Amino acid sequence: MIKAYSMAIQWYPGHMYKAQKAIAEVLPQVDLLIEVLDARIPSSSENPAIAKLRRDKPCIKVLSKADLADPKVTAEWQAYLEQDRGVKSFTTTTDEPSKIKQLIPLCRKMFPAKDASLKTINTMIVGIPNVGKSTLINILADRLIAKTGNEPAVTKSQQRINLGSGIVLFDTPGILWPKIENPNGSYRLAVTGAIKNTAMEFDDVGFYAAEYLIRAYPELLKARYQLDSVPDTELAFLEAAALRRGALTAGGRINLHKICEVLINELRAGTLGRISLETPAMIERENLVVAEEKAKKEEDIKARKRRFKEGSRRSDD
Repeated sequence: MIKAYSMAIQWYPGHMYKAQKAIAEVLPQVDLLIEVLDARIPSSSENPAIAKLRRDKPCIKVLSKADLADPKVTAEWQAYLEQDRGVKSFTTTTDEPSKIKQLIPLCRKMFPAKDASLKTINTMIVGIPNVGKSTLINILADRLIAKTGNEPAVTKSQQRINLGSGIVLFDTPGILWPKIENPNGSYRLAVTGAIKNTAMEFDDVGFYAAEYLIRAYPELLKARYQLDSVPDTELAFLEAAALRRGALTAGGRINLHKICEVLINELRAGTLGRISLETPAMIERENLVVAEEKAKKEEDIKARKRRFKEGSRRSDD
């Protein structure tokens, strides 16, 4: 279910606008896109601007951090993504360098007509901040090329990297987009760490995460926080978890900010277990709601304009 409110986040700095412009300029030279997605949120971590720029260009969608995601849900996402013509999916983690290197022969398989000794395949790697793109590049290149870090927006400029085997890789900075139409998307990005902690409220995001986990993964919460049963509401769960963790103020009261921070950090680290925050079926339902709300808003705007024109004509009479 889509929340009735959305997060107020300032996340579209100037360098992201420039990065998107640079991608559009280089894309005509590119044969293949490698889009890195967070396996826990494949839809929410997919930049819609990239889809528009890509059009029908072949694409490998890399589901990174797959070791943190629910494997059953990840398999559903792979089948869903590969319904799109020209798309192959690929799951990986940062602890599997040998598997990551399989991306190079996979790139060649996407273009069987191109002989490795004669043709170069130009690829471009794209993805949102903090999705593991830089780590993937360093493993593919066998050397430190891209700066890595747990904070979003580490890569700031575009790079051209020769991976060997006739594969050239254009790296790009991680970019978000100015407006997320599905409010759940902004929360999921915040939960997984794609948005800087300084640009979000832990309490707000923590309540969102708790509400979802109570419905989707109650047994994991029960085991991690040693609860006899999982409460039905976010507040009741957070209070119970806070008592278990000693997340209390000096006066012995529940420290909601602290327990929300604990919950989010443990979810990000995989300490809670393997968790996916969205499924293809969920996204399909949410997209329908978003489309209906968008259509209603557009109709309301048209109606206001009609009333304004009619009022203007009456005043002229």
